[in-house]
Amino acid sequence: MDKSPLQNKTILITGGAGSFGQKFVEIALKKHNPKSIRVFDISEIETVKMRRRFNNDERLRFFIGDVRDRTRLHRAMHGVDIVVHTAALKHIDICEYNPIEAVKTNVEGAVNIIDAAIDNKVEKVIALSTDKAVYPANLYGATKMVAEKLFVQGNTYAGTQKTRFSCTRYGNVLASSGSVIPLFREQAKKGELTVTDKRMTRFWITLEGGVDFVISCIEKMHGGEIFIPKIPSMKIMDLAQSIAPKAKIKEIGIRCGEKLDEALITKEESRHTKELDTMFIIEPEFTFWTEESHSSGKSLPEDFEYTSTNNKEWLTPEELKKLLDNLN
Repeated sequence: MDKSPLQNKTILITGGAGSFGQKFVEIALKKHNPKSIRVFDISEIETVKMRRRFNNDERLRFFIGDVRDRTRLHRAMHGVDIVVHTAALKHIDICEYNPIEAVKTNVEGAVNIIDAAIDNKVEKVIALSTDKAVYPANLYGATKMVAEKLFVQGNTYAGTQKTRFSCTRYGNVLASSGSVIPLFREQAKKGELTVTDKRMTRFWITLEGGVDFVISCIEKMHGGEIFIPKIPSMKIMDLAQSIAPKAKIKEIGIRCGEKLDEALITKEESRHTKELDTMFIIEPEFTFWTEESHSSGKSLPEDFEYTSTNNKEWLTPEELKKLLDNLN
């Protein structure tokens, strides 16, 4: 096995007590032999639960902190090699009702991450983004789009220093906290599922698949890329059928800021995107800080878009049910 990009590294993960953070820590400790992992999260109770879950592993340190707090971030990053930034306000309706708070966490928090990483000479920073950042139709998506721009251009602020910033961007995570799958499972007990629009399609990825993808991107990144995995799409009605095939479906109408379909690559981005076997890499348009491009990738056709409707790979209800059974 080749050397892991996490081996013997000190890693800070923001939002580390969340679904992704816990799975990242689990996989990193089991497979990648880090020197230490600093879990940075604002939730005291979730941090306590996580510490108990990992039985006080001596490689773990837990920092209570908010990405809005520049001073706390600066202290937490001292001596860190790699930052994985997952902390965000991510629920569409919560962000719409609390727009200033969403901006403070998702945008100003990103600025704080960039500044603290440069000041502490962190080697690599990778931020998790979302398909909601593409053609954003709600405030959450807009804040994540801005955060992407900040992390890509953050490389200019690092200058000749070794610190490099990149992003990953992917779709819905199967059975993550707050997602539609736990909601459908709860509704299935009463025999009726609520669907906003029966025509809806989405990209899907497992939590473990997301973690493995992020780790592979840490290894590949030069700085300024947005990495996008090739993942399957699924129709919302197939999802409902796989979870509760006998339940009634109640269509309640599309919510504010919700899309029928999602996109991961725009036509404009495709002009500077490379395709590899398992992923796409959107290279920065201003590449003066990048000494080498991803030359093994191939260029995309004119006007290419990667959306949940034109995807070549689709999950059937049977395949999704098998995936969900494996997660239980």
